[in-house]
Amino acid sequence: MKQQYAVIVLFALFLASGLTSLDRYRTTRRMVNEDMDRALAITMEEQQSDVITLDTVRIFNSHLQIAELRGKATLAVDARSQKFKAYAKCSEATIFSMSDQRPAALLWTLTLLWAMFTWYRKVRTLPVASAIEGNRYGGLVFSEAEKRFFTLNGDAVQLTPMQHQLMEMFYHAPAYTLTKTEICAALWPGKPDASETLYTLIKRLKPVVEQHSNLKIESDRGKSYRLTVK
Repeated sequence: MKQQYAVIVLFALFLASGLTSLDRYRTTRRMVNEDMDRALAITMEEQQSDVITLDTVRIFNSHLQIAELRGKATLAVDARSQKFKAYAKCSEATIFSMSDQRPAALLWTLTLLWAMFTWYRKVRTLPVASAIEGNRYGGLVFSEAEKRFFTLNGDAVQLTPMQHQLMEMFYHAPAYTLTKTEICAALWPGKPDASETLYTLIKRLKPVVEQHSNLKIESDRGKSYRLTVK
């Protein structure tokens, strides 16, 4: 996986975690308000009085269905409308702690693990890439010592033996250009006409090269092929 894709996944996980946590918090806050409104309505219907007493608070708390609110929710009087109004005497942190944050916690854990993986991958691969000695061109490095191609992130490019041989020929050719005759003579020396085989090889090699680098293979009317930077 390319580094930018890992960062995109990390951002998506972070966003999903935050939205899930916020949704759980809002759901709990709505439940708290609904519970207090219901308890207040029952209390006023039972008391039949506009006076707040200790019994009013006791009755109000007894009708709260959310146990965590009992003793933390209180009654207040709106001086403008002279109507009772219930509000929660608890902090935002308390409401947050009452909410079911298990799905969000799982997502946050995955986000943290993915962030650690992304960081580790970047730290691990970049020094390896910079330490590889060889011919660098268009985002690919050919290591003469290991006889392998690497991306700038230090990842080995998986090539078939024939694809690898052709790429090695490109990297050793002047201006990264090879004629059709040179390729066929080197790869299929005993074959009279290897045009179709060469065409198939180039066709399958192109997406691999473009996926792992900034290179592409260009054809000059089928007479020669050149490895160029996009």
